[in-house]
Amino acid sequence: MKLNDSDALLVIDVQNDFCPEGKLAVTDGNAIVPIINPLIEQFRHVILTQDWHPAGHSSFATSHSGKAPFSTTAMPYGQQTLWPDHCIQGSDGAAFHPDLQVDAAAMVIRKGTNPEIDSYSAFYENDHTTRTGLAGYLRDLRINRVFCCGLAFDYCVRYSAVDARKESFTTLVIDDACRSIDMDGSDADTRTEFKNRNIALVESHALLG
Repeated sequence: MKLNDSDALLVIDVQNDFCPEGKLAVTDGNAIVPIINPLIEQFRHVILTQDWHPAGHSSFATSHSGKAPFSTTAMPYGQQTLWPDHCIQGSDGAAFHPDLQVDAAAMVIRKGTNPEIDSYSAFYENDHTTRTGLAGYLRDLRINRVFCCGLAFDYCVRYSAVDARKESFTTLVIDDACRSIDMDGSDADTRTEFKNRNIALVESHALLG
């Protein structure tokens, strides 16, 4: 697959807390780093996202008496999965994986900074109204295609890819450069949604030829 200057790579939440030994570890989350680094070298436009929660964020189970991690609760913007405390601003867990090649990134989108609203997508907070500014930034660069990778495939990658498609970008997800939480069949649900929304799954080798 030939890449050009109207393509952008969106690297989502490759952070210590989502890797082994992290507070919200995704199985084999660190295994995608050596896959993503060569991809970064292929793109002129690289954007990173970073979960960046204040302590006591409303999406943390510890903020809700009697609630366990991975349970749900009703929030003003809808049902919210409650997570272990993770990616707290300034913590080592919130830092990018130390082997990730971050220097080529032109922008870092920090999300989840509002203590009252969680944020999976790189484009919108979970109220589906508050924008991050990424869509406008990509349009200013005249980006046509957005390639997504990172953690986790079935949450932040999923929401980011769906929103990229809603914003009218041709959207592709680099399957082998992602890993899933796969909670209650969420991996399969994500693949079905991508198919229904015309979001293509590709492999990294197709971009590195």
